[in-house]
Amino acid sequence: MNRAMYAVLKKDFKGVVSNRRLFSELLIVPLILTIIFPSISIAAVHFAPDDPDIVKLMELLPDGSRADSLEMAVSGLIFNYILPVFFLMIPIMTASIMAASSFVGEKEKHTLETLLYCPLGVKQIFQAKVLASFLFSMLVSMISFIAMLFVLEMEVLFVMGDLLVPSAGWLVILFLLSPSISMIAVTLIVRGSAKAQSVEESQQGAVFLIIPVILLAAGQFAGVMLLNVWILLGLSMVCALLAWALLQKAVGRFNYETLLK
Repeated sequence: MNRAMYAVLKKDFKGVVSNRRLFSELLIVPLILTIIFPSISIAAVHFAPDDPDIVKLMELLPDGSRADSLEMAVSGLIFNYILPVFFLMIPIMTASIMAASSFVGEKEKHTLETLLYCPLGVKQIFQAKVLASFLFSMLVSMISFIAMLFVLEMEVLFVMGDLLVPSAGWLVILFLLSPSISMIAVTLIVRGSAKAQSVEESQQGAVFLIIPVILLAAGQFAGVMLLNVWILLGLSMVCALLAWALLQKAVGRFNYETLLK
């Protein structure tokens, strides 16, 4: 990465952090998904562990995954099978806010011409915009995970006197599947931002990207299918290949005519 690309990354990061409304939007959703919802779930498990829906969902777990305590078993189910799906949503939501304004935001602020005068080709500018949004979405995901893990472990330790053990699926989610899905979302959204006439128009197209993840989350909640590490690895490989192909195609077709329409 040369200095010019680094300058574009730094500019985009500062643009998000300095915009209070935009920055608050980036924090609210991860806060709800990773702190508030898990805390409510742990409280519900502690005070109503015999709920019929929870018991039915527990029957889907392998025998080796069931703890001696029903409360700890249900908490582990939520932690290792439900919450990981949220970390597929967070990068898409983060990208939909930051990447959606990548080029159309430059147009609205009348800084696109200045950006084009920097010592970078238009394809390098596109790559820098994609990389900025990707790194930011991964940063939000990792901070959200650390905050969630700390709060959840403290709550479970205080309420149940034990600690939750993260499964191997978390490694696949955080370092393979989530980055792959984030790159797919960022590439498509930044590409759409170059054609959009407003940030709102660009964000509308980004909404459709999260629908498959919502359906996956619904399947987890309903107990239709609990994703194990092998399924996650398979999904990661497919998504990584798709992300690479989309990025190559988007960079290859990106030009000044696309940007200046």
